[in-house]
Amino acid sequence: MNRVLLLVEGQTEETFVGVLLQPYFARMGLYFTPIIVETSSGHKGGMVSYVKVKKQIKRLCNDTAAHVSTMFDLYALPDDFPGKSSPKWEQCRNGADKAAFVEQEMVYDIDRPNFIPYIQVHEFEALLFTNPSHFLRWVDDPQTVHKLQKVQAGCAPEDINDNKNTTPSKRILSVMPTFQKVVHGSSIARSIGLDAMRSACPHFDGWLKNSKHL
Repeated sequence: MNRVLLLVEGQTEETFVGVLLQPYFARMGLYFTPIIVETSSGHKGGMVSYVKVKKQIKRLCNDTAAHVSTMFDLYALPDDFPGKSSPKWEQCRNGADKAAFVEQEMVYDIDRPNFIPYIQVHEFEALLFTNPSHFLRWVDDPQTVHKLQKVQAGCAPEDINDNKNTTPSKRILSVMPTFQKVVHGSSIARSIGLDAMRSACPHFDGWLKNSKHL
């Protein structure tokens, strides 16, 4: 199998896949196709419930000539996702452990050999904290970048917490109110580069390492 059908949470992730993952892995003969989740008839994007997502995953898995993966944020992941009601969820030490636990439970629940889930810790914007200096071209005040760098210096990108006021996206918006996920996010990610993000974000890197061997 050299195709990956990647169910993503929204347009930001879809653009990220098109800008970085597709060209990077196409050189290796692996082809990613991003597909935005359907939330209701005629509407795409966002995460409403696992029940809705599960149907879409299983439908994609019917294409047995391809692998199926996901790119969903751990932050605000609906409570009906596999594992979230388990006592083991609370025992997880950090976001990466929680993401790995949910991924494992999703594998059991979907029960398809071509399914390899991925949960982003804690959300897409964490990847941008790999190197905040790349925000500089989008802001007038260098202090904006300095404030983001202070966050980066305090912890690894995937360890930036998931409190509703301190998620990676909220930290960016607090110093850059004009930040737009799709426009700025994909451009900054491309500027940072996939290799740098993989080096700084081990859970993200682990998923892509698995993808190489599909």
